[in-house]
Amino acid sequence: MNFEDSKEEAAFREEARSWLKANIPTEDELSGMDGMARAKYWQKKKADAGWACIRWPKEYGGRDADTIENVILGQEEAKFSAPETGVFSIGQGMAAPTLMTWANEDDKRRFLPKLANGEEIWCQLFSEPAGGSDLAALRTKAEKDGDDWIINGQKIWTSGAQYSDWGILVVRTDPTVPKHKGLTYFYVDMKSPGIEIKPIRQISGDSGFNEVYFTDVRIPDSQRLGEVGQGWQVSLTTLMNERASIGAGGGGVNVKKVMELAADVEIGGKPALEDGNVRAKLATWYVQEAGLKYTAYRTLSALSRGAIPGPENSIGKLVGAVKSQDMASFAMDLLEQQGIARDASYNEAFGRLFQDTYMAIPGLRIAGGTDEIMANIIAERVLGLPQEPRMDKGIPFSEVPTGS
Repeated sequence: MNFEDSKEEAAFREEARSWLKANIPTEDELSGMDGMARAKYWQKKKADAGWACIRWPKEYGGRDADTIENVILGQEEAKFSAPETGVFSIGQGMAAPTLMTWANEDDKRRFLPKLANGEEIWCQLFSEPAGGSDLAALRTKAEKDGDDWIINGQKIWTSGAQYSDWGILVVRTDPTVPKHKGLTYFYVDMKSPGIEIKPIRQISGDSGFNEVYFTDVRIPDSQRLGEVGQGWQVSLTTLMNERASIGAGGGGVNVKKVMELAADVEIGGKPALEDGNVRAKLATWYVQEAGLKYTAYRTLSALSRGAIPGPENSIGKLVGAVKSQDMASFAMDLLEQQGIARDASYNEAFGRLFQDTYMAIPGLRIAGGTDEIMANIIAERVLGLPQEPRMDKGIPFSEVPTGS
């Protein structure tokens, strides 16, 4: 892959840079808006000008751009202080690719433009308390009632459920077949009667994750994606895009940030950056970041050929999340007593960057599959190693021992 811009790519980069420079909202423009309002304002402004979700077809809110142009736009936007739009990442990065692959044309035209312009926010209703990282072990059930399905059960660790308009949902519709075959995939209105959302307080003090309870929730069969019992195949589309979306993670911490800190603090009366042990750690993280970068380029190459992201994305998630946590921990050590205080006034240059990252990364190491699940995927699906024994393989889900 050639990493230099072609003539056409250079022209697109200049076009993107010029538009961003002229249109990034000023603080006066955003005055009085909270984080959500800022995100929606910026997303709508991009969409109205044709700069939102640019890889999507025009009829769905994009501009038919290719993968490389999408990367260029992201690179250029990162150079500006644009409003944070992470609230749209699940909808645009996970729900939208699933809808494009499995939804009918009417649903695509109904939902995708509103996903692109930030009008509607989506969440992902996959994980369950009893299932851990084994999605196929879910127990939330759906029973057919005329043209509707009645949903009962519980989901957990649902990011953004408290402010989402819609959610993508996997449930069990047939417990008499092996666990992967009895699942069905739906999308659901998060304001439906019978849905209860309870925030989960995290170690950082935030409540980004939620428990979601379903009590006799009715979903029309028209909101099913794929055939009945095909939920696992539909889920794989979401999961591959989820791991691509989570990717290398980072939470704002990278080698450059730690290097800047090491130049700013001292060890033994000298800049920490001159210490051999510090430099060795920075070199290791630099190599890891370079490896993640070029592994991501492999994914971009696949996407540019129209392929679905593959299991290689598990590498980025596994390595990137651990790296970010290690760097944040090391930076807090360099800050000495300041490192234990989550108070921006103690460190004007970095605020709470390292402390917030350190406490947030454990969640990232669970989201989208734990470290152990990622290691299994890499071993089995990338390296081709033998699968570990699975006692529930091939037997009806209703006969799987529960441990109770």
